Amino acid sequence: MTMPTHLWEDHLYLGKWQPSNGPKTPVIEPATGDKLTEVQTATVEDVERAAKIAKDAQLSWAALPFDQKAEILRRAAALLKERAEEIGYWNTRECGSIGPKADWELQATYEQAQMAAALPMQPYGQIFPSSMPGRRNYWKRLPIGTVGVIAPWNFPILLAMRSVFPALGMGNCVILKPAPDSAVCGGALMAEVLEAAGVPEGVFHVLPGAADVGEALVQHPDVGMISFTGSTAVGEKIGETCGRMLKKCALELGGNNALVVLDDADLEAAASSAAWGAFLHQGQICMQAGRHLVHRSVADKYMNKLAERATRLVTGDPWKQQVHLGPLINETQARRVEEIVNRSVAMGANVVAGGKRDGNFFDATVLSNVTPEMPAFGEEIFGPVAPITLFDSDEEAIALVNASPYGLAAAIHSASTERAQRFAERIRVGMVHINDQTVNNEFQVPFGGMGRSGSSGRFGGPANLDEFTTTQWVSVMEHGIQYPF
Repeated sequence: MTMPTHLWEDHLYLGKWQPSNGPKTPVIEPATGDKLTEVQTATVEDVERAAKIAKDAQLSWAALPFDQKAEILRRAAALLKERAEEIGYWNTRECGSIGPKADWELQATYEQAQMAAALPMQPYGQIFPSSMPGRRNYWKRLPIGTVGVIAPWNFPILLAMRSVFPALGMGNCVILKPAPDSAVCGGALMAEVLEAAGVPEGVFHVLPGAADVGEALVQHPDVGMISFTGSTAVGEKIGETCGRMLKKCALELGGNNALVVLDDADLEAAASSAAWGAFLHQGQICMQAGRHLVHRSVADKYMNKLAERATRLVTGDPWKQQVHLGPLINETQARRVEEIVNRSVAMGANVVAGGKRDGNFFDATVLSNVTPEMPAFGEEIFGPVAPITLFDSDEEAIALVNASPYGLAAAIHSASTERAQRFAERIRVGMVHINDQTVNNEFQVPFGGMGRSGSSGRFGGPANLDEFTTTQWVSVMEHGIQYPF
């Protein structure tokens, strides 16, 4: 399809489309290395401009009646569907998403918008009793002010808007910094959608840019909260800064998620879950099934079933052909996945399927004989690799799960759900899926991890009410009272 010229090629969305002195950055297609277009990027000065505009706009936005905020968010949801072809085009070409993944992400984002539209009408306070005669105690939620959202490139629309929509719904202004690799579909197109939906001028901003822009956003005193989804290393720095500034932050970070196959598991179902959890979107998902912990007695059968599924998967350019796996996001990431596989093989792992890189493409890969000392076990791979590690007892499997400092998601396969639930109670992860795979997301259920996978922040459902607000206690006495002095 032929795409029209857009304002984002030479303007920033600072509450409205405005020129900037920042550099223009090319948008490179990961499948081909071709330049698709270019985007106007922000500077540190633009962060200052956006923060001031947002601060000035926030009180009137918060005061807008709840039904009007809800209507704007519902219009945004409808516009996502109306512009699905264009959004899917950019998700495929800019981010390497296959069509079904792009379609699923758009639908999930639509659901997030619909959920957020319901937030403004929820109860926003409670009344507490008082030991003081005649006193009434009100405890209520208030907007934070301005929320900074720093989003990743792998699910650039969903993982941005799951924070943007509820933050707006709770009366905050929002400054979004999309990842440089997804500045169009994860940023500029969302500015167009929200502007067309009727978000008032000054309430929403999009600042694509380099690390200095994100750092300035985190450090700005008028930005009251940071919602960050991305790597643990960057998240730790953001958390340190927010802690020093006593600023609220929600950190959804990396994962090295275990898919556990017990000796009584349905191996066909387990292998199906494993292939989906390991290879979906080229494994570039924080919830990827990155460690396959398998009971020794069923390991060979499981390995063969998973390898058979892996070898059937087609890798290629998702814009030009129907494939299961598209490209990794860039050459740096592709080389990193290759290096993790090669180092693990050098330490004794075996390549059962795949293991080959061609430019930014990496075949679905199954590794056997992986031990805890190998990088394929200990590192977040973020590529289409399924490392298999053996265990002999539930106790050993629990220890292997908990050996990782990450704690985002896990899956457990067993014929006994009671056994699997006992297992789940002893592992330190934020989300456990029994007889399923690790990559699960439902907009109405709070989402988040433990350990190095997050700061105990949660996205989704009722958690959004607390995540994107602060609280205030107001006590009321009809008449003043006389204290002893």
